[in-house]
Amino acid sequence: MSREGAEHALRARADERDRISGDLLDLESHTTYQVIKGASLRGATERRWAAAQEALGALWSLNDAYRAVLREAEQVRAERTRLGADQLARLTELLGGKSVVLRAAAKPVEQRSLLPQAEERLTLDEAVTRMDTAFRAVTAALTDIDAVWSSVLPRLDAADADLRRIGELERELGEPAAQSADHEAELRRIRASAVEDPLGPSVEQDLDRVARLLAGRRAEVELALVVKGEYARRRENLVAELDRVRAAESEARLAHGAVVVKIALPPQAQPRSRVQELADALDALDVSADSWVLRAKRLAALEDSARQAGEQSLATAKALYGLVGRRDELRGRLGACQVMAVRKGLAEDPAAVELYERARVLLWSAPCDLTRAAAAVETYQRAISGGKR
Repeated sequence: MSREGAEHALRARADERDRISGDLLDLESHTTYQVIKGASLRGATERRWAAAQEALGALWSLNDAYRAVLREAEQVRAERTRLGADQLARLTELLGGKSVVLRAAAKPVEQRSLLPQAEERLTLDEAVTRMDTAFRAVTAALTDIDAVWSSVLPRLDAADADLRRIGELERELGEPAAQSADHEAELRRIRASAVEDPLGPSVEQDLDRVARLLAGRRAEVELALVVKGEYARRRENLVAELDRVRAAESEARLAHGAVVVKIALPPQAQPRSRVQELADALDALDVSADSWVLRAKRLAALEDSARQAGEQSLATAKALYGLVGRRDELRGRLGACQVMAVRKGLAEDPAAVELYERARVLLWSAPCDLTRAAAAVETYQRAISGGKR
């Protein structure tokens, strides 16, 4: 090295040493590092941190050897104001050669040999590269652990808060806590796993499952409180809805009575009343000993059933009246086909007349068999249009 080159290299290495020292101090003061250093680890996290500690031990050994070389280089530089040839040669060897000596690590006695253990020699650049690799291994482990803690621990706090809120709501309802002790024990177990083995496979999955259960339970209890406060009003509304169901069922029965004399209906077309069944269910709900959570579900189901029963009865009445409309439509279609037969000169055709008469008799019979009548009209139409009979 030239004098200028040696001076520059020494200054650059001193800056590098200070930067590395700062990074190592930051590592040691890192919150996660401080926590995990005294934590009782297990599982995947214990294995990962053991590997990180091994890398950290190698890093400190490298750093000690690296700093020793720089101390010696600074001592050589301090010997004279103006660097001489011997000093330059020594600085060149220290700063550019394989001057970093790594002693062989002590091994357990069962792994030792009586032969001398070879030392490893590295350049300063090689030592820094190896330190950087070890540093990254340690910080990667810290980053992964910290990511889980940053995600899971606040969620665990939120789950604990949910559990406390659920207990408050249940007491407000005047009902015993449902599975609170089980959920509390589960959250304690998950927290212990999160602290001791954050990199384990089940921490986040278990927390997801418990958080869903708590969210569902909280929603149920909150709804139950609302239902408890609104029960009288909603019961009145339900009674009014049952009156509408009675009216709709009455209309369906009237429609059936009016239509059954005109249209042949199967036995299952007879409208079935549900209003008494729904009224009985409401009476049973009034005296139920169920929790308000269950009563809220039963009330909502009863409200839906009443609405559906009313809609179904109205739809049944409409469908029944629609059958009369279908019969009238077929009568009109038969008449139109007869006009077509006249235009085509088939009005006196015996076969056509027979088909027309069969359809007419079916359509003007009471009650009318719509299925057979529709088939007869279709057959007559095909006949006069030149299709197969």
